Amino acid sequence: MTEPGSFTHILVPTDGSDYSIAAGKLAIGIARTYHARLCFLYVIDQVVKTELTRFGGKSEAAVRRELEETGRRAINYLARLAADWGVESTVFLREGTPHEEILKTAKQHGVDLIVIGQVGLRGPRRYLIGSVAERVIEFAECPVLIAKRQGTG
Repeated sequence: MTEPGSFTHILVPTDGSDYSIAAGKLAIGIARTYHARLCFLYVIDQVVKTELTRFGGKSEAAVRRELEETGRRAINYLARLAADWGVESTVFLREGTPHEEILKTAKQHGVDLIVIGQVGLRGPRRYLIGSVAERVIEFAECPVLIAKRQGTG
């Protein structure tokens, strides 16, 4: 049993945005403090994939490859940062609805903290919090920490 307020397994969903990179850096610091494991997750958003296929003039396979490459770059970047700080991490690439895949991954891996960016690449600036983060907060079975982009108030 861990002591109250400590964490052993932290999930960081990323889309490569400044907010999700800030979340990753914050999570690395927390993981170092608590000697926790990190899990970086990128979700290929089904809706985005469909929209890009429909309006982008590319095949679904080509769009999926591009999104997968983007995802791998994002999670591998954070995994390298974690390794540089001596923090163990794993990376996952999933496809589906982002908040559902985040919640599913958290449950499957016994995550006790989710650190997520305030908004992502799809989040309009007028919102205080992105829809993915909002749904994760609402349905997560563990604490959720919202990270602002570095340099914001």
